Amino acid sequence: MSNSGPPTPPPKPVRWIGSSREDLRGLPQVVRNRVGGALWDAQIGGKAPFVKPMKGFGGGVLEVVEDFDGDAYRAVYTVRFAAAVYVLHVFQKKSKRGIATPKRDLDLIKQRLRRAEEDYQVWLKNQSDESR
Repeated sequence: MSNSGPPTPPPKPVRWIGSSREDLRGLPQVVRNRVGGALWDAQIGGKAPFVKPMKGFGGGVLEVVEDFDGDAYRAVYTVRFAAAVYVLHVFQKKSKRGIATPKRDLDLIKQRLRRAEEDYQVWLKNQSDESR
């Protein structure tokens, strides 16, 4: 039986900014699986139900919020770019007071978002050069 619908586009690649990939590898397996599922959903154009928009960044910057074994973990990524998903920051939230993301983490996310924008332009140009 053949699929008569339009072809499914390939998943978008994931690009990692700064230490985000290594930081993710340092988290508990349960948390890594949850973040991986959210990234897969983003790669195929979806959004996991447990992902929420990150406040203060406009559209397209999303946060995976995962509580495990009494600790809070966060992974921030962006889907602002048409051809790739960028992971900006992965961390264990240290503060037990309130739900706000600490300022130093917000500053790092802003900095890495700028780096992602620069990287995307170079990466996109390289992709088009390779396809010639």
